[in-house]
Amino acid sequence: MMTVVRYLPLIAAFTVLQAGAATIVAETMQRPEGPRTYLLAQPASPAAGKLPLVILLHGHMGSANLTLGKGRIDDPAAAWLDVADREGLLVIAPDGARGSDNQRGWNDCRADAPSNPKTDDVGFIAALIDQAVAQHNADPSRVYLSGMSNGGGMVYRAATELGPRLAAVAVSNMLMPVKNLCAAPKRALPMLVAHGTEDKIVPYAGGEVGHSLLTGRGSNISAEESVKYWRDLAQLPPAPAVTQVPHRDAGDKTSLVRYVWGDDPKGVQVEFLKMEHAGHVQPSAAHRLPPLMLSILGKQNGDLEYADETWTFFKDKRVAP
Repeated sequence: MMTVVRYLPLIAAFTVLQAGAATIVAETMQRPEGPRTYLLAQPASPAAGKLPLVILLHGHMGSANLTLGKGRIDDPAAAWLDVADREGLLVIAPDGARGSDNQRGWNDCRADAPSNPKTDDVGFIAALIDQAVAQHNADPSRVYLSGMSNGGGMVYRAATELGPRLAAVAVSNMLMPVKNLCAAPKRALPMLVAHGTEDKIVPYAGGEVGHSLLTGRGSNISAEESVKYWRDLAQLPPAPAVTQVPHRDAGDKTSLVRYVWGDDPKGVQVEFLKMEHAGHVQPSAAHRLPPLMLSILGKQNGDLEYADETWTFFKDKRVAP
């Protein structure tokens, strides 16, 4: 049975973090594998009625704190706090479980990533949705999932196993696995994929995931093949609408091209945000990674906030009847 523990203000273990006007509450959920932790961000002035819910999944070696800008670096995902206040969203950032390498991550579908945890992360995400609907007025028809890197791999798995509960999903800096533990998805979903052509961790052309510091992280198909997989599942026409995102900084050698299949923003669309010359990092103008990290991950584009791009893709979509 699922139990959620909310730490009260008089208890030392309770944490309320302020980021702008959004209130972030640290919570713990009891699961069969043990306690699981997450952060819940609530807008200061939520709109009347039920609230859209966005769940953000961090990458391998990440955390919920890092996702919402409370870690060692200014993560681009922290821009979701501004979106939450502006649009009246609930945002949940859960912590992954520790794998055999003692790093937090997710039990995605890569059969050749032995360091992944073995936890029931699909069940955990489903329980988070149930909890948000039951206690925080989340709209069950407006549940959205976005993940980065290993978190993006978990989004692919959730899109397969929780598809009927999700209105739309987004994946950045992760591609579909070569060796798949999971059944093939049978349900088309609105899908946004963002990937850098010079990603040093998850190669754009496919192949082994990793870096000199990472081993045993599996292998993926290419970016184009990953996008085509979901486009074919949705039976969308092969010709996309193509938009060059306006460039902000002449000194920024990266650029963004947006490809969209499907012309109905309320229907099943597939978007590919191709990050030319960018690496293993989400675009952001306001949240920039330090040079040392970029020397490992590759260049960061600054032409838009990835959170804004994702919410624009999500906002009109609802769970299919």
